[in-house]
Amino acid sequence: MRSFCFIVIALLLNTISAQEIKVLSSTDQSPLIGATVKVQKTDASTFYLSTDQNGKAVIEPNKFKGSNSLKITISYIGYQTLSDTLFPDQNKTLLLQPTTYGIDNVVITAQYSPTSVENSVHKVKVISRQKIENMAAVNLQDVLTNELNVRLTNDNILGAGMSLQGISGQNVKILIDGVPVIGRLDGQIDLNQINLNDVERIEIIEGPLSVNYGSNALAGTINIITKKESKEKVRVGLTSYNESIGQFNLETNLNACLAKDHSVRLSVGRNYFDGWNAGDDFLPSFAAQRADSGRAKQWNPKEQYFGRIQYNFNYKKLLLSYKGELFDETITNYGLPRRSRTSFVAFDDYYHTKRIGNALFLQGKLNEKWSVNWTAAYNYFERIKEAKRKDLVTLESSRVLEEEGNDQQDTSTFNLWMSRGSIATTKDSTWFNFEIGYDINLEQADGKRIKGGEQFIGDYAAFITTEVDITDNLLLKPAVRYSYNTEYEAPLTPAINLKYSKKNSTFRFSYAKGFRAPSLKELYFNFDDINHSLFGNSDLKAERSNNYSASVRQKFLVRNILFKAELAAFYNEIYNQISFAQSSLAGGDTLVYFNIGENQTKGVNLSLSTIYENWRINLGSSYTGRYNRLADENPIEEFSYALEFTGNANYEMQKPQITLSVFFKHQGELPGFGYDSNGEVLEQRIESYQLLDATISKNFWDKRLRVALGAKNILNVQNVQANLVGGAHSGGGSISVGTGRTVFIKLGLQLSKD
Repeated sequence: MRSFCFIVIALLLNTISAQEIKVLSSTDQSPLIGATVKVQKTDASTFYLSTDQNGKAVIEPNKFKGSNSLKITISYIGYQTLSDTLFPDQNKTLLLQPTTYGIDNVVITAQYSPTSVENSVHKVKVISRQKIENMAAVNLQDVLTNELNVRLTNDNILGAGMSLQGISGQNVKILIDGVPVIGRLDGQIDLNQINLNDVERIEIIEGPLSVNYGSNALAGTINIITKKESKEKVRVGLTSYNESIGQFNLETNLNACLAKDHSVRLSVGRNYFDGWNAGDDFLPSFAAQRADSGRAKQWNPKEQYFGRIQYNFNYKKLLLSYKGELFDETITNYGLPRRSRTSFVAFDDYYHTKRIGNALFLQGKLNEKWSVNWTAAYNYFERIKEAKRKDLVTLESSRVLEEEGNDQQDTSTFNLWMSRGSIATTKDSTWFNFEIGYDINLEQADGKRIKGGEQFIGDYAAFITTEVDITDNLLLKPAVRYSYNTEYEAPLTPAINLKYSKKNSTFRFSYAKGFRAPSLKELYFNFDDINHSLFGNSDLKAERSNNYSASVRQKFLVRNILFKAELAAFYNEIYNQISFAQSSLAGGDTLVYFNIGENQTKGVNLSLSTIYENWRINLGSSYTGRYNRLADENPIEEFSYALEFTGNANYEMQKPQITLSVFFKHQGELPGFGYDSNGEVLEQRIESYQLLDATISKNFWDKRLRVALGAKNILNVQNVQANLVGGAHSGGGSISVGTGRTVFIKLGLQLSKD
């Protein structure tokens, strides 16, 4: 009889299956690998489990012996701890919420579908809306000022440019919601023209993404994600920004849910800057200005108008959107007074820029297995230079005649038609997913300096990427892109990315080929006057590159302090680099674009983040080497290295709702070599400098009103010494960095109705 009872009990135990606990992220339902599961029985005995690669932990039936239920506590770095009760014959799926500091942001750039930073094969850096607000950033230049491995340049006419990983900004792809920004001047996109008034976050991937985005994505990709929807039925916002250098901005936005699945978002604004000189008063003066030498500004006056409208339609798990954008800017370059026969006159230049953008998007899941991402867009860019003679006595203005100077009046326009679409499998339970897509870009340029007055270039590409789970912890993503271009031989572009993760450690490695297509200016530019000549070259080849990147990331807890450390390294080699040089055929001062150079950059980055209660601190350092091309023929160092540091701290006081933020960057000395006017090799350098900003902000009226006060460029850096050879500053001089120390106030009002 006793043996029979044992047999019955054994059979009963075998009929009770093991119970599963599945732990997922609430942001994208991705599995949280290595989450700690604390299981406590009614007798207070405790045991621990860890989730596998699918986010699952298994509790065997015998664990319920002597207990009617189990208390489970789930913890994972960067997420809120969750407690629950588990009963026999019960499986549970638990969604963990990210902590308020958002350590695991959702990203979409080069992804099959929205995913977390941790689960992305690519190393993605996210600049959140919270950081943009804490910095009181107005445009893309403001927010990139504090980013590691980014160096900014300023030009009174061409605007703000950048370099990434030691490579010029003409090799950086800038996107807004995946649509390329056009209108490069001297190879750069003016970062001041990209306003952040309606931006949700910014995603940065360093290294080539040419497989996904084609030309210019050689050094890296910056994708600016705009706001789409809100949960309120109606939401109205008004933001005012005023800075002591004479900056006055005003912006308003409206978000409305028209029906269950329909919403519309509208935003319009104006940014105004009245110009700045080093001798100006600390606070702007609204008194009439004298028409003396002070009318010419070191930093030119600028006025911008912008607007955006977006319509969203949700159908099941698909989002269909239309977005229309308009941007208009005028930069005024005041000239110095001159005496004429009868009066005093000045020659002023006006630079008018207009951008118009239209885009359609279809994104989301077709079913449990397939997702789609499709974009079609048309962008228009117009740049007008207008020269006027102004009588400073009568205040009358007249256009300067063409015969007085070939470059006094000029108009250039660019049109871009693009479409990119892909379909991908996104099933978590399979070991193999893939994406297949196409990318079409048609660009047209018009202007008197373009050969024939008008030129057209077309690029047609197909790409495929795959994600293969080699093991539970190892993910491999090979990819390739094939292109056909109407003007140059397009290279085949492969890439391979690898990610290995185990508990709180992540290792990434990538190899990718990149390329930069010759621009229409480099192919067909035609400028000739009595001073100099510059011509394009229709025989140019695409710049090509090899990029090797590796990083290791570790998260760990010490008591209740969260640390995140990352060490990364990169190496770039660029072939067929496009630059201009004197032509032996044309002679004289004639310059022609050629594929004449090779370039290399390499570097290492170290970053550390820590979160403790209401504190968040980020530190970073980079050491970047730039190849000296002259080392091939001269006894000089092959690489010149530059060091930089960044640091920012954020403290949130919950009860009074006050946030304190500090941002610091040390931009190290930039050395190099160049030829002087006698053909001798001389060392050149741009001196180091430091930038420091601080902001204090507070919420009022149940978070409807936000007030921010702060100071920018606290260390009052205006110009730095530059000993450059072969340029405008040959033999010594300075370059402009900032407008000096300023203070600002920003007011944000948000009213909503559920």
